[in-house]
Amino acid sequence: MANGGPVVHGYPHLETVRAAITALYKRLSYGTVQTFATSVAPVDVAFCDTDDLHLGAQRVARELVGHYRLPEARMIVSFREMTHAASVELTEGPEYFVELNDRFRTHRRDIGAALAHEVAHVYLHRLDLSFPGVRDNEILTDTVAAYLGAGWLLLDAFREDGVSSQKLGYLTPEEFGYVLAKRALVFGEDPSTWFTSPQGYEAYVAGMARARRDEQQPPLTAAGWAGRRRYARDRRHAQDRGREPLPQPEAAYSFSSGGREPLRVSFPCPTCHQRIRVPVGGRMRARCALCRTVLECDT
Repeated sequence: MANGGPVVHGYPHLETVRAAITALYKRLSYGTVQTFATSVAPVDVAFCDTDDLHLGAQRVARELVGHYRLPEARMIVSFREMTHAASVELTEGPEYFVELNDRFRTHRRDIGAALAHEVAHVYLHRLDLSFPGVRDNEILTDTVAAYLGAGWLLLDAFREDGVSSQKLGYLTPEEFGYVLAKRALVFGEDPSTWFTSPQGYEAYVAGMARARRDEQQPPLTAAGWAGRRRYARDRRHAQDRGREPLPQPEAAYSFSSGGREPLRVSFPCPTCHQRIRVPVGGRMRARCALCRTVLECDT
């Protein structure tokens, strides 16, 4: 939790974020991901200063437990002095003890954001889905929270001005915006009206621009002129090399072939980032087997 300190911006964890989205689809399946088409509503996690602190925190925790489809999980929320925003003890359940930073006693509107991350930890624990290393596992947790409809609260808790700052979670604001934008493009949901933080809204707009770029990379037909020209050059080089593999260090796509097989190109699905491999042969439609996105390609 950044509190008055510098906030990191940009996309330093982008590859881990993309890997987390792929892992989520692989673990849940397309059908289960689709059941999270509706995000947590602002009214369901609203917390005013007149609400009882502990009863209000328990109420918000129950809402998030319901959102993550964890009916047998019970969150016991308490407050204490600590460095981090919150922590949860991951046990076999059904009770899980969540501790929130004492700061939230007076910053109650952000309690939902802190709990969204901690309940996501419980959800991933139940799924037995994790990444090696604390850093990558926390990035996975933030990504899952955002992609499944609760993580917009974490971005809305981001506030920054000339003298102070607050940010919850391990993703940068723009990375949160990126994941929320990926979700919005899948479900047709616009979270921008929910933001009370101007900085959070700006990060979402930036993330949407980055997410749109994923849909405009060759060999997708939506690629721009420069991308298509680079792709045509790289394809020609791959063909001229006698169908030997040609590395593409600056591009997301790569060419390969073997034996009598025709030249093929592989590239990441712009929705789930699972790699798709298709023959090189002009215009075609490709369907991602993982997230079922149908892609218009010009290979």
